[in-house]
Amino acid sequence: MILETKGVSKVFGKLQALIEVDLRVEKGEVFGIAGPNGAGKSTLFNVIAGVYPPSAGRIIFDGHDITRLGPHKVCQLGLARTFQIPQTFHTLSVYDNIRVGAVFGGGDGGGRRRKIEETLEFLNLEPYRDTPASNLDLYTTKMVMMAAALATGCKLLMLDEPLAGLAMAEISDFLAVVRKINQDRGITILMIEHILDSLIEISHRMLILHNGMVIYTGAPEGVRRDAKVIEVYLGEGEAAA
Repeated sequence: MILETKGVSKVFGKLQALIEVDLRVEKGEVFGIAGPNGAGKSTLFNVIAGVYPPSAGRIIFDGHDITRLGPHKVCQLGLARTFQIPQTFHTLSVYDNIRVGAVFGGGDGGGRRRKIEETLEFLNLEPYRDTPASNLDLYTTKMVMMAAALATGCKLLMLDEPLAGLAMAEISDFLAVVRKINQDRGITILMIEHILDSLIEISHRMLILHNGMVIYTGAPEGVRRDAKVIEVYLGEGEAAA
């Protein structure tokens, strides 16, 4: 087990965004998270990543209790993330964006340079190495954001709706990259996504949230057959598709 949340809850004023969420992610798997808008998916990511402290519960990552750690400490332990809205340093080149991640991940200068070069090659970003991030298309911007996360030397990569805004061909390419990261690098993936077909296709296991509560955990193929998921998320038509 590389990541576990135990009874994690998050309250904002009178809003209960997460209610006793139990999540267990095994090392080396692709774990998918889905649910209706407002279900608490991004809040869960933010709590795990240290952006928000949980109101209750514990978070264990790779044997470390990270419940009260800030984002920089969580990242330095090996947990990196991307965002729904791509976050890059617009005035910096692709190389320097990746360098930010490599520097943050630690190591000496030579080791960092090797890490940057390996990441450029691994994600086919070499042609863009000197291009300012502001001049990139959406797909390449997402690749650069993911490259910076990988350059930290992460053990687990959290992807928050990475397919949003991509064309069908780009979605296929992006999923191939996620598989490559998981299989070739052995990096565990935790992925939120609204495109359910794609999430079912790539995930080893899935969790569905609704109103901050877990309503399903299990095999991807079981999502469309689960009565509660059909009722609150899919509807009969989507479940039968």
